[in-house]
Amino acid sequence: MKKSCFTAAFVILFAQSQAFSQSEELPKFEVAAEFTSLERDAFNGRTEPGVGGRFTYNLNRVFSLEAAGYFFPKRCLVCRNNGRVTEALGGVKVGKRFDKWGIFAKARPGVVSFSEGAFNILQPPASVFDAIEFERSRLTNFAVDLGGVVEFYPSKHIVTRFDAGDTLIHFTRRTTNALQFNPVTSTFTLIPITSPARTTHNFQFMASVGFRF
Repeated sequence: MKKSCFTAAFVILFAQSQAFSQSEELPKFEVAAEFTSLERDAFNGRTEPGVGGRFTYNLNRVFSLEAAGYFFPKRCLVCRNNGRVTEALGGVKVGKRFDKWGIFAKARPGVVSFSEGAFNILQPPASVFDAIEFERSRLTNFAVDLGGVVEFYPSKHIVTRFDAGDTLIHFTRRTTNALQFNPVTSTFTLIPITSPARTTHNFQFMASVGFRF
């Protein structure tokens, strides 16, 4: 009788411990809608608001893999690279989780694209009274998002998150045309100008509410 009672108690405790461990298990997947702002390389300095989304796969309580995309709808015409900005990133998040919050570091390489980032003159005007024929095209550059993340867990399936960091954008070496005016002949000619490669540092902030499952 005592042996049967002991066995029954052990089975009940084991079942309860299994149920508790499953209830405390970290959800593997996260999807989130995000608001973001990005400092832009402009002549007068400006910060662009944007929206996007994120998908996270939690390998364990320390390491996560992430993919995210953002769109900045404002069209800049006075920036060093004009147009609207699109950003796509994917990488890793590493840190420490507690019961109700977590702190992490992130590194997410990807691309940043400017809808009118490339400007070039195609043909010089025949005279000062003619219009200049020029071309605006998309310019896509390698980027990496480096920074920190703070998360809060109001429930098992809800996560609120705040990111802050430096988005480094690498612009490759490019050659474009520029106009040169000859006052003797009163004519224009095209001369090639090469812009050296450069890397810009752009502060980016993100805030999101996500669902974990």
